[in-house]
Amino acid sequence: MVKFDLLAGTAAPNASAPRDRVPRILVFDSGLGGLTVHGEIARITPSAELIYVADTEVFPYGQLAEDVLIARVRAVIAEAVKLTEPDIAVIACNTASTLVLPVLRSAFDIPFVGTVPAIKPACEQSLSKRISVLATPGTVMRDYTRELVAVHAQSCDVTLVGSTRLAGFAQDELFGAPASDADLIEELRPAFVEKGGARTDIVVLACTHYPLILHRLVALAPWPVTFIDSAPAIARRTAQLLGDVKEGPQLPARAFFTGSEAAPPPLRAALGTYGLSDIQTLKVSGG
Repeated sequence: MVKFDLLAGTAAPNASAPRDRVPRILVFDSGLGGLTVHGEIARITPSAELIYVADTEVFPYGQLAEDVLIARVRAVIAEAVKLTEPDIAVIACNTASTLVLPVLRSAFDIPFVGTVPAIKPACEQSLSKRISVLATPGTVMRDYTRELVAVHAQSCDVTLVGSTRLAGFAQDELFGAPASDADLIEELRPAFVEKGGARTDIVVLACTHYPLILHRLVALAPWPVTFIDSAPAIARRTAQLLGDVKEGPQLPARAFFTGSEAAPPPLRAALGTYGLSDIQTLKVSGG
């Protein structure tokens, strides 16, 4: 049985102890989807120092075997922790959270907060009792996702949709290469189901990349629905684990990419909207 504690984190003994500096929060994702979580954390913890780490060298993670993915994430986090010495780390990736959190929590003496699809609140809010979970194929295939549905969505008819291209489309948009409306509609359409006089009224965005193009998803939806993502809940849990945050001037956020390619102007402009102008390369050994 899967334990539904990915958001819980594992607080280090001194997680809420007084600090002589503002807390340092590491936000990690396979690519740029974690920016949606980064932005929400920055909003509710304005005095914290945020560090964003994207494993762009091997994005997307869906193509990796589970043992390779676990080793890779552990290696990237090890380098990031050694370089930045964070007080807490947020794994802003559903795929990584489902596999790697136990390994990370046993290997590093800091709290970790993971990402879990917002299936429970979606079912609680649904009026039609028909919801869809829009995710990557890897997240859809995980036993933990199906057990979340079994435990928290017994009163709902749930459609699991594994999109093979939507995360890439969202990332491409930040690089200045937006997908066509037709391509987005093709990925979105399976999440909209009408059956027995009831139709989908809530779509769970179970990949942190998807909210990057939420405005387009809303505009292209076959009918109005509520889109739900986990970023606000992740941010609240992160702030809770940090405890009392020392007030101070907001420090510049930093971004580290494992890929060595230069960020094009559209991406730099997009990162700037999240307060990220200091972009560096993170060298990863092993993994």
